[in-house]
Amino acid sequence: MENSSELSDEQFWKKKIKEHWKIFAVIISAGVVAAVGAILVFLWFINISPIGDYGTASIDLWTLEMVVLFIIFSILWELLFVGIPAALFFGVGGYICWRRLPAEEKQEFKDREKKKTHRARNAGGGGGGGFFMFIAYCIYMAVQGFYNVPFGTQPYSFWIYSWFLTFMWIVIVLGTPALIIVIIVYFTVWRKKSE
Repeated sequence: MENSSELSDEQFWKKKIKEHWKIFAVIISAGVVAAVGAILVFLWFINISPIGDYGTASIDLWTLEMVVLFIIFSILWELLFVGIPAALFFGVGGYICWRRLPAEEKQEFKDREKKKTHRARNAGGGGGGGFFMFIAYCIYMAVQGFYNVPFGTQPYSFWIYSWFLTFMWIVIVLGTPALIIVIIVYFTVWRKKSE
């Protein structure tokens, strides 16, 4: 029989799925239930939320404040009804399954983890820049006095130009100190090294 540490990842997981198909069926079923539950909670929140007038407000009546509150409250409801129960289910279930595994099978998993000396990194980056830009946009609009103004009171170009102005201010506020630091480092360190 072939040693499990010599198997490719695909072969290894196919073997484990065949050995523990009931557990994998429960995991897949729980994932489907969680996904359907998340959709149902979101649809429920749209209809019971006074933000957006219980699902009847048109987009032109929404404000930036309403968008922020809607996002925050929908995340909180999703966490309460789906996220926390799913985390408990998968966490406790995973712990119980791990405890019930035979020692040699636990060792197989540990050996495979030790064998992987490097892991592939996500070169695409995360969504931190978009989130930062959204927070900066909210701050810029609040300073300008348009945080609680319905979108329909201004042409759409106003909101887009404001987005570009926010980006410009981010570049000025963060870029100016960075440029000053680069100039100082150039004249104090890099230029002396090249001489």
